[in-house]
Amino acid sequence: MKKLIIASTSTVHGSSYLECLLPELVSFFKEANTILFIPYARPSGISYDNYTNKAKEAFGKINKEVVGIHEFENPIEAVENAEAIFTGGGNTFELVNQLYKTRVITILKEVVENGTPYLGTSAGSNICGVTMMNTNDMPIVYPPSFNTMGLIPFNINAHYLDPDPTSTHMGETRETRIKEYHVFNQIPVLGLREGSWLEVSGNTIRVKGNLTARLFRKDKEAVELTPNTSLDTHILS
Repeated sequence: MKKLIIASTSTVHGSSYLECLLPELVSFFKEANTILFIPYARPSGISYDNYTNKAKEAFGKINKEVVGIHEFENPIEAVENAEAIFTGGGNTFELVNQLYKTRVITILKEVVENGTPYLGTSAGSNICGVTMMNTNDMPIVYPPSFNTMGLIPFNINAHYLDPDPTSTHMGETRETRIKEYHVFNQIPVLGLREGSWLEVSGNTIRVKGNLTARLFRKDKEAVELTPNTSLDTHILS
Protein backbone atom coordinates (compact mmCIF):
# COMPACT_ATOMS: atom_id res chain seq x y z
CA MET A 1 0.00 0.00 0.00
CA LYS A 2 1.35 3.40 -0.95
CA LYS A 3 2.51 5.59 1.93
CA LEU A 4 3.69 9.08 1.06
CA ILE A 5 4.12 12.57 2.42
CA ILE A 6 4.22 15.05 -0.46
CA ALA A 7 5.26 18.41 0.97
CA SER A 8 5.35 21.81 -0.68
CA THR A 9 8.61 22.73 1.01
CA SER A 10 11.26 21.51 3.41
CA THR A 11 11.61 24.82 5.23
CA VAL A 12 9.03 27.40 6.26
CA HIS A 13 9.90 30.91 7.35
CA GLY A 14 11.43 31.03 10.81
CA SER A 15 12.25 27.34 11.06
CA SER A 16 15.17 25.07 10.26
CA TYR A 17 15.39 22.41 7.55
CA LEU A 18 12.50 19.90 7.84
CA GLU A 19 11.57 21.26 11.27
CA CYS A 20 7.95 21.83 10.26
CA LEU A 21 7.59 18.17 9.21
CA LEU A 22 9.57 16.35 11.90
CA PRO A 23 6.58 15.73 14.22
CA GLU A 24 4.82 13.96 11.32
CA LEU A 25 7.95 12.09 10.27
CA VAL A 26 8.44 10.49 13.68
CA SER A 27 5.39 8.31 13.11
CA PHE A 28 5.65 8.20 9.32
CA PHE A 29 9.12 6.63 9.43
CA LYS A 30 8.62 4.68 12.67
CA GLU A 31 9.40 1.32 11.01
CA ALA A 32 12.60 2.56 9.33
CA ASN A 33 16.01 2.94 10.91
CA THR A 34 17.74 4.25 7.80
CA ILE A 35 16.39 6.57 5.10
CA LEU A 36 17.75 6.60 1.57
CA PHE A 37 18.18 10.22 0.46
CA ILE A 38 18.06 11.26 -3.20
CA PRO A 39 19.99 14.56 -3.50
CA TYR A 40 19.86 14.85 -7.29
CA ALA A 41 17.94 18.17 -7.31
CA ARG A 42 20.94 20.03 -5.80
CA PRO A 43 19.41 23.33 -4.58
CA SER A 44 21.75 26.25 -5.27
CA GLY A 45 24.14 23.77 -6.90
CA ILE A 46 25.01 22.14 -3.57
CA SER A 47 27.07 18.95 -3.79
CA TYR A 48 25.47 15.57 -3.16
CA ASP A 49 27.61 15.09 -0.05
CA ASN A 50 26.73 18.46 1.45
CA TYR A 51 23.05 18.02 0.70
CA THR A 52 23.04 14.56 2.26
CA ASN A 53 24.78 15.92 5.36
CA LYS A 54 22.02 18.50 5.67
CA ALA A 55 19.41 15.73 5.62
CA LYS A 56 21.45 13.69 8.10
CA GLU A 57 21.50 16.57 10.56
CA ALA A 58 17.72 17.04 10.36
CA PHE A 59 16.86 13.35 10.69
CA GLY A 60 19.34 12.93 13.50
CA LYS A 61 16.89 14.92 15.62
CA ILE A 62 14.46 12.01 15.42
CA ASN A 63 17.17 9.34 15.65
CA LYS A 64 17.14 8.27 12.01
CA GLU A 65 20.16 7.46 9.89
CA VAL A 66 20.44 8.87 6.36
CA VAL A 67 22.51 7.57 3.46
CA GLY A 68 22.78 9.21 0.05
CA ILE A 69 21.92 7.25 -3.06
CA HIS A 70 25.14 8.51 -4.68
CA GLU A 71 27.13 6.58 -2.08
CA PHE A 72 26.04 3.28 -3.65
CA GLU A 73 27.73 1.69 -6.64
CA ASN A 74 24.32 0.51 -7.86
CA PRO A 75 21.58 3.12 -7.26
CA ILE A 76 18.84 0.79 -8.49
CA GLU A 77 19.73 -1.80 -5.84
CA ALA A 78 19.88 0.98 -3.26
CA VAL A 79 16.26 1.88 -4.03
CA GLU A 80 15.17 -1.75 -4.11
CA ASN A 81 16.62 -2.37 -0.65
CA ALA A 82 15.65 0.94 1.00
CA GLU A 83 13.63 0.91 4.21
CA ALA A 84 12.35 4.40 3.40
CA ILE A 85 13.12 7.11 0.84
CA PHE A 86 13.38 10.91 0.89
CA THR A 87 13.82 13.03 -2.23
CA GLY A 88 14.76 16.61 -1.47
CA GLY A 89 13.97 19.82 -3.28
CA GLY A 90 15.98 21.87 -5.70
CA ASN A 91 15.78 21.93 -9.48
CA THR A 92 13.14 19.55 -10.82
CA PHE A 93 14.65 19.44 -14.32
CA GLU A 94 17.97 18.20 -12.96
CA LEU A 95 16.27 15.80 -10.55
CA VAL A 96 14.24 14.19 -13.33
CA ASN A 97 17.27 14.20 -15.62
CA GLN A 98 19.32 12.23 -13.09
CA LEU A 99 16.47 9.82 -12.29
CA TYR A 100 16.34 8.89 -15.96
CA LYS A 101 20.12 8.92 -16.39
CA THR A 102 20.61 6.49 -13.49
CA ARG A 103 17.51 4.49 -14.58
CA VAL A 104 16.15 4.87 -11.06
CA ILE A 105 12.78 6.38 -11.91
CA THR A 106 11.05 3.10 -12.80
CA ILE A 107 12.18 1.17 -9.73
CA LEU A 108 11.47 4.18 -7.49
CA LYS A 109 7.86 4.22 -8.67
CA GLU A 110 7.63 0.46 -8.20
CA VAL A 111 8.91 0.31 -4.63
CA VAL A 112 6.78 3.24 -3.49
CA GLU A 113 3.68 1.68 -5.04
CA ASN A 114 4.55 -1.49 -3.14
CA GLY A 115 4.70 0.28 0.22
CA THR A 116 8.17 1.75 0.81
CA PRO A 117 7.51 4.99 2.75
CA TYR A 118 8.35 8.03 0.63
CA LEU A 119 8.86 11.66 1.59
CA GLY A 120 9.14 14.31 -1.08
CA THR A 121 9.69 18.03 -0.63
CA SER A 122 9.41 20.60 -3.42
CA ALA A 123 11.09 18.99 -6.47
CA GLY A 124 10.84 15.64 -4.69
CA SER A 125 7.09 16.25 -4.52
CA ASN A 126 6.79 17.39 -8.13
CA ILE A 127 7.97 13.98 -9.33
CA CYS A 128 5.05 12.28 -7.56
CA GLY A 129 2.65 13.79 -10.10
CA VAL A 130 1.85 12.59 -13.59
CA THR A 131 4.39 14.99 -15.11
CA MET A 132 6.83 17.65 -13.90
CA MET A 133 5.26 20.28 -16.15
CA ASN A 134 4.03 22.52 -13.33
CA THR A 135 7.37 23.07 -11.64
CA ASN A 136 8.50 26.65 -11.05
CA ASP A 137 12.13 25.82 -11.87
CA MET A 138 14.35 27.01 -14.69
CA PRO A 139 15.07 24.36 -17.37
CA ILE A 140 18.81 24.23 -16.69
CA VAL A 141 19.07 20.75 -18.26
CA TYR A 142 16.89 18.82 -20.69
CA PRO A 143 15.55 15.57 -19.22
CA PRO A 144 14.61 12.73 -21.59
CA SER A 145 10.94 13.12 -20.61
CA PHE A 146 8.68 15.32 -18.53
CA ASN A 147 6.80 12.21 -17.38
CA THR A 148 7.33 11.42 -13.71
CA MET A 149 6.06 8.72 -11.36
CA GLY A 150 2.30 9.23 -11.50
CA LEU A 151 1.85 8.17 -7.88
CA ILE A 152 -1.02 10.66 -7.67
CA PRO A 153 -3.44 11.42 -10.55
CA PHE A 154 -2.59 15.12 -10.83
CA ASN A 155 0.40 17.45 -10.90
CA ILE A 156 1.90 19.51 -8.09
CA ASN A 157 2.76 23.19 -8.11
CA ALA A 158 4.93 23.44 -5.01
CA HIS A 159 5.47 26.73 -3.15
CA TYR A 160 2.18 27.99 -4.56
CA LEU A 161 1.87 31.77 -4.15
CA ASP A 162 -1.27 33.86 -4.16
CA PRO A 163 -1.19 37.23 -5.93
CA ASP A 164 0.05 40.04 -3.68
CA PRO A 165 -2.37 42.99 -4.07
CA THR A 166 0.29 45.41 -2.76
CA SER A 167 2.97 44.33 -5.24
CA THR A 168 3.95 46.44 -8.25
CA HIS A 169 5.26 43.37 -10.05
CA MET A 170 3.38 42.97 -13.35
CA GLY A 171 4.58 39.49 -14.27
CA GLU A 172 2.50 36.36 -14.42
CA THR A 173 1.01 34.87 -11.27
CA ARG A 174 1.12 31.14 -10.56
CA GLU A 175 -2.56 30.95 -11.42
CA THR A 176 -1.92 32.62 -14.78
CA ARG A 177 0.75 30.09 -15.66
CA ILE A 178 -1.41 27.14 -14.64
CA LYS A 179 -4.24 28.48 -16.80
CA GLU A 180 -1.80 28.61 -19.71
CA TYR A 181 -0.90 25.00 -19.03
CA HIS A 182 -4.55 23.98 -19.15
CA VAL A 183 -5.00 25.42 -22.63
CA PHE A 184 -3.03 22.41 -23.86
CA ASN A 185 -3.29 19.84 -21.05
CA GLN A 186 -6.04 18.07 -19.13
CA ILE A 187 -4.21 16.94 -15.98
CA PRO A 188 -5.42 18.73 -12.80
CA VAL A 189 -2.88 20.78 -10.86
CA LEU A 190 -2.78 21.24 -7.10
CA GLY A 191 -1.17 24.41 -5.79
CA LEU A 192 0.44 23.51 -2.45
CA ARG A 193 1.23 26.49 -0.25
CA GLU A 194 4.34 26.44 1.92
CA GLY A 195 3.67 24.57 5.14
CA SER A 196 1.14 22.25 3.50
CA TRP A 197 1.51 18.67 2.41
CA LEU A 198 -0.42 15.70 1.08
CA GLU A 199 -0.78 12.50 3.05
CA VAL A 200 -1.16 9.46 0.80
CA SER A 201 -2.28 6.14 2.22
CA GLY A 202 -3.14 3.61 -0.43
CA ASN A 203 -5.60 5.35 -2.75
CA THR A 204 -6.56 8.00 -0.18
CA ILE A 205 -5.00 11.44 -0.62
CA ARG A 206 -5.63 14.15 1.97
CA VAL A 207 -4.60 17.78 2.28
CA LYS A 208 -2.68 18.32 5.52
CA GLY A 209 -1.30 21.31 7.39
CA ASN A 210 -3.03 24.52 8.41
CA LEU A 211 -3.58 26.05 4.96
CA THR A 212 -5.92 25.35 2.09
CA ALA A 213 -4.64 24.01 -1.22
CA ARG A 214 -5.79 25.39 -4.57
CA LEU A 215 -7.04 22.91 -7.16
CA PHE A 216 -7.02 23.81 -10.83
CA ARG A 217 -8.91 21.82 -13.48
CA LYS A 218 -9.24 22.55 -17.18
CA ASP A 219 -12.23 24.78 -18.04
CA LYS A 220 -13.35 25.01 -14.39
CA GLU A 221 -13.03 27.59 -11.66
CA ALA A 222 -10.20 26.97 -9.21
CA VAL A 223 -11.33 25.75 -5.79
CA GLU A 224 -9.83 25.89 -2.31
CA LEU A 225 -9.49 22.58 -0.50
CA THR A 226 -9.50 22.76 3.28
CA PRO A 227 -7.20 20.66 5.47
CA ASN A 228 -8.26 16.99 5.68
CA THR A 229 -10.12 17.22 2.36
CA SER A 230 -9.80 13.98 0.41
CA LEU A 231 -8.84 14.36 -3.24
CA ASP A 232 -11.15 11.68 -4.53
CA THR A 233 -12.30 11.07 -8.10
CA HIS A 234 -15.30 13.35 -7.66
CA ILE A 235 -13.18 16.36 -6.72
CA LEU A 236 -10.62 15.75 -9.45
CA SER A 237 -13.15 15.24 -12.26
